[in-house]
Amino acid sequence: MTTAARPTFEPAKGGMGRGERDLSALSKQYSARDLPSHTRLKYRDHGQSTTDELRSRDFRRELEDREHQIAPANLDADDPQDDDDEASDSDDSDDEAVLFAELERIRRERAEEEAKKQRERQEQEERIRMENIISGNPLLNLAAAPKSDMKVKRRWDDDVVFKNCAASEPDKSEKTFINDSLRSEFHKRFMEKYVK
Repeated sequence: MTTAARPTFEPAKGGMGRGERDLSALSKQYSARDLPSHTRLKYRDHGQSTTDELRSRDFRRELEDREHQIAPANLDADDPQDDDDEASDSDDSDDEAVLFAELERIRRERAEEEAKKQRERQEQEERIRMENIISGNPLLNLAAAPKSDMKVKRRWDDDVVFKNCAASEPDKSEKTFINDSLRSEFHKRFMEKYVK
């Protein structure tokens, strides 16, 4: 017979055998992580923004001094200075006028091309829309499709299981396949014949 799941009235005690010590005694081993660490606070030295140093500083004056040191006149100090500005100004103005005229001509041509493309696109869309209207109406296309029976096509989800599950759903006279076995015609007839 097994001793599993039986209560232990006298728990095992170690340390009684040969070469064993008393296991209830505290261990003399300890981990380095058990030792106390970070036992002293670090204080700021002189020059590391101590409170005495910060009290004696005037931050507003330092900020204003730094703002006034910015020199906007000296931003282009790397650019060489030209002494013959008067002679080159007339040539530059003539070149600029020619370039602006050419730029304006290119912009005008692009605007005309864009307007022409837009008109052609609108005409094409209107023509396609009218063709769709005429061909989409079966009453206007009786001569083109006399064999069509004009029935409305069923949707792909007409015979799903949980659609129109209300008890007041009207019975359809035509036989249709229903994917739900409880609402199928066979089940209804079976229930009426054998259960009721």
